[in-house]
Amino acid sequence: MTTLRRPPSPPPAARIHLQSVGTGHRQAFLTAVHASRALHRPWVSAPATPEQFVAYIERMQAPGNCGLLVVRQGAASLELAGVVNITNMVMGPFCSGYLGYYAFAGYERQGLMREGLTLAVRHAFRTLKLHRLEANIQPGNAASLALVRSCGFTQEGYSPKYLKIGGCWRDHERWAIVAR
Repeated sequence: MTTLRRPPSPPPAARIHLQSVGTGHRQAFLTAVHASRALHRPWVSAPATPEQFVAYIERMQAPGNCGLLVVRQGAASLELAGVVNITNMVMGPFCSGYLGYYAFAGYERQGLMREGLTLAVRHAFRTLKLHRLEANIQPGNAASLALVRSCGFTQEGYSPKYLKIGGCWRDHERWAIVAR
C-alpha cells in the first residue's frame, strides 16, 4: 500500500528585509531610538542625536564594518524594527566579526529580530565571506540570549567587565556561530 505524502509547506512570507544604514534613515532611526529608550536601557546605548547618528554612519561605512536595518516588509512608510551591526571584521585566516543588534520599541518579541538576525548571519557568511561571528551579551539580557540561541549560536565563555555601556563596565557572555 502506497502512502501519499503531503508536500512540504512553503516557507512563510518574509516579514522583514535588511537595508544598509545610510544618511537617509536619520529621522526614522532617531525617532525609533527615542521611542526605545526604556527598552534599550541598560543593554545598549544607541545613537540618539543627529551628531551621534552621523558618527555611527561614518563608523559603519569604514572598512570592516556593516550596519544593517531590519525593516518591516510592505509597510506604507519606513518601519524600522531593529538594527544589526557586523563590526571589526578581520579577514585572512581569521575571517571573523563581531555582532551587535537591538530591536526598536513596538517590534520586540514578535520574531522580527530573529528573522533579521538570520538574514544578517546569512549575509555575513555568504556575501561578506566571514567564517565566524561573535556576539557578546550581558548575562541578564534574557531576550537577547534566547535570540542568539534560537539562531544557532553557542556559548563559548564569559568575559567580566567586557564592555562599557551607560558609563559602567559590564560583564558579558560570549556566543558565536561558525559558517557551515
